[in-house]
Amino acid sequence: MSASSSSKLSLYGGIAANVAIAVSKFVAAYITGSSAMLSEGIHSLVDTGNGGLLLYGMSRSQRPADAQHPFGHGKELYFWALIVAVLIFAIGGGMSFYEGIKHLEHPEPLTDPKWNYLVLGLSVVFEGAAAWLAIRALLEKQAAGSSFWQTLRTSRDPAVFASVLENVAAVAGLVIALFGVYFGHLLNNPLFDGGASIIIGLLLMGVAVLLVSRTKDLLTGEGVNEATVQQVVDAARQTPGVTQVRPPLTMYLAPDDVMLALDVDFDDNLTATQIEAAVEAVQTAIRAGHPEFRRIFIEAKSLTGR
Repeated sequence: MSASSSSKLSLYGGIAANVAIAVSKFVAAYITGSSAMLSEGIHSLVDTGNGGLLLYGMSRSQRPADAQHPFGHGKELYFWALIVAVLIFAIGGGMSFYEGIKHLEHPEPLTDPKWNYLVLGLSVVFEGAAAWLAIRALLEKQAAGSSFWQTLRTSRDPAVFASVLENVAAVAGLVIALFGVYFGHLLNNPLFDGGASIIIGLLLMGVAVLLVSRTKDLLTGEGVNEATVQQVVDAARQTPGVTQVRPPLTMYLAPDDVMLALDVDFDDNLTATQIEAAVEAVQTAIRAGHPEFRRIFIEAKSLTGR
């Protein structure tokens, strides 16, 4: 399965799970009066919409280049990921926090919790499956020697890292809601339920801040890591006719599309035809190890004055 197909599968799985879970959570919240359950329903509803936005962003980003967008539309995926982060913070986190505060100020006695336990139990199963699909999509892109957290932190694919963070946060939110409902009934204190809702809201806000930080870097022109830069330089230097390679400039245009600008000095004894062949050889050598470099611009210094 390709990385793109795996990313889409994790998003479709998350959407399907969240639609069913959101409905059941809202029904349980209506029956029991639980604010934590209502917060979880809002959380699942927001996750459903976010999955749809990421799929839309993936579709838009794959459009071919045109006159207004000569480098393609790849960065549009990063834009929609930023919108997702804003929605998580404002709607998911904000509304959950508000519901928790309201429940603390005006606590309502909780009714029979069996509906909450039933819905939360089923939700853990479905959300866990969605989280597993998202994590599997991330692990497919894991480089040798990289840890899971390092892979998540450096991923350039919002469809993957946003899905992982959302689904892991969903499972954590369910656990928090479960504790809130359990201790609220055990101690006959509805404040636990409101407190759980506040914690869920803060959790979602934290996830949103992480997503904003990550997508901001990608939107503002993040480049490849130092190890990849060194591999590019080494590949260019080993090409016959190359005498010097200056530090390259790189920028992600999409998760699998990187632009590279390379300043190369060639042997002064080479003819224009030989330099042209050497430029093609440098591009071939770089792409052999890193096919994500779809656009390579090489400035050949020895052409000056020829």
